[in-house]
Amino acid sequence: MIRTGIIVVTLASLATSATAQVNDGRAKAFLKREVTVASDLVRIGDFIENAGPAASVAIFRAPDLGETGMVPVRQIIDAIRVHQVVGVDTGDIAEVSVTRAGRAFGSKEIEALLVRSITSRNKAIEIDNLTVRFDGDVPTIRSESGAAGDLQLSRVTHDARSGRFDATLDMPGRRSVRLTGTAVETAEVPVLVRAINRGDLIKASDLVMERRPRSEVGNDAVTGEAYAIGRAARRALRASQVIRQSDLMKPEIVQRNDTVTIFFEAPGIMLTVRGKAMDSGAEGDVINVTNVQSKRAVQATITGPGRVTVSISSREPAALASAVNSNQSE
Repeated sequence: MIRTGIIVVTLASLATSATAQVNDGRAKAFLKREVTVASDLVRIGDFIENAGPAASVAIFRAPDLGETGMVPVRQIIDAIRVHQVVGVDTGDIAEVSVTRAGRAFGSKEIEALLVRSITSRNKAIEIDNLTVRFDGDVPTIRSESGAAGDLQLSRVTHDARSGRFDATLDMPGRRSVRLTGTAVETAEVPVLVRAINRGDLIKASDLVMERRPRSEVGNDAVTGEAYAIGRAARRALRASQVIRQSDLMKPEIVQRNDTVTIFFEAPGIMLTVRGKAMDSGAEGDVINVTNVQSKRAVQATITGPGRVTVSISSREPAALASAVNSNQSE
């Protein structure tokens, strides 16, 4: 009985007149636990060590290239008995593993071959930055020798503008395969995993690195997570959106109508008064604030949470007094 999914077929039609009486004084014959073959046929000598003259007789078909099958020992004994191969020591083996030497080349290997071909023609594109998508499924190509060099692209056309490619894949002794699809230059950028409201801080958990077409990314896209984390959204941002530098700002540490301390600074002199922010802003922004004592509005630079500064270059006491309205201070 053959285990489900294993391709091993008795080759009665290949029987020959070769016979062997294994117990005729030769070294003892024994059954191998594992067999590897290089052709599509499995012979008695592949299964039996010291099989004698019948070693070259084929009795089963091998699995597909690169595949492994299991053959019950009883089936092997029945097949070799026809050729008078008897007295074989099977030990405690219940079934024998049969592997067809070779290698299967899937979509990843074929994709890598195509990428190398395209980037060798367009030196401006780095290998790691070219992303390939095939039209439909890519067939698995099997090679008996297992050598990657067996795969060859005999023809490749690629439109750098649209990304469309058309290629022909060849392997010695096999039918050519036509491959079509897109191959576009991409860049790895952070994108949002959720929608972000204006003013919300960007956290590491809000981002995931993805490859996006270079044409979609543009020149001002944020290229690393570190730049975005800790910054605030300048506007509402949607999930899966590529983040641009213009989408972010330093977090606003002063909000409109907040009570702030206004620092009036001049060389050698500093006065403070209580104020009210008329605008929101981040550190370094210039906003309008109102001196709550004098009701005068001044422009000040945000220098910290709840703190703004007005710098006065003049050393004249009158200039400073005028700035704070008769030197009213806290």
